[in-house]
Amino acid sequence: MANETHTHDHAHGPHPHQPDLEDAPLTHHMVMTEAVGELLIEKGIISADELRAQMEKMDSKSPEAGARMVARAWMDADFKARVLANVNDAADEMGLDAGHIPIRAVENTDDVHNVIVCTLCSCYPRMLIGLPPDWYKSRAYRSRCIREPRTVLAEFGTDIPDSMEVRVHDSTADLRYMVLPRRPDGTEDMDEDALCELVTRDCMIGVTLPKTP
Repeated sequence: MANETHTHDHAHGPHPHQPDLEDAPLTHHMVMTEAVGELLIEKGIISADELRAQMEKMDSKSPEAGARMVARAWMDADFKARVLANVNDAADEMGLDAGHIPIRAVENTDDVHNVIVCTLCSCYPRMLIGLPPDWYKSRAYRSRCIREPRTVLAEFGTDIPDSMEVRVHDSTADLRYMVLPRRPDGTEDMDEDALCELVTRDCMIGVTLPKTP
């Protein structure tokens, strides 16, 4: 193989420091997470490879599973009732893995708009709607969504009329929430696949509305 020579003949100014995540001290929950993982491996309850595989599985999730559930709930009133009663069981009925942590669906109506937050960290139904966006984990969103939800929603382009109640649901390590958005007008003749395309991650968090057809 021939030798390769790389030249770099232009000058750079000084680069600003870009801190890595590791530059910040570990939070209490980061320490606890690492400790629990190490303890499970040490006790032989799971292997390091099983832990890695589960993390890869979670990281590969997308909003498609949740969107599929919403679309079916829009089309089937009986299924919607089962979603509102128990999201995990309804997901299993569709062959979807919602994980072992309970998930509660909250339905948007003509009178109520729901939005999800995790004031403590970033608890989130990622098995159904994918990884949480960076803004969901930010301190600003976690604090302001509780104090001034209408203002936060407006910053996402979602204006909620004063006549409608806004309910904020705080996810925890033991209970996650997922918004069941209202079905858009003019979608009566659309099938499940077409309806699924209208459902986004953000409308299942509650900061936006479904796409219009």
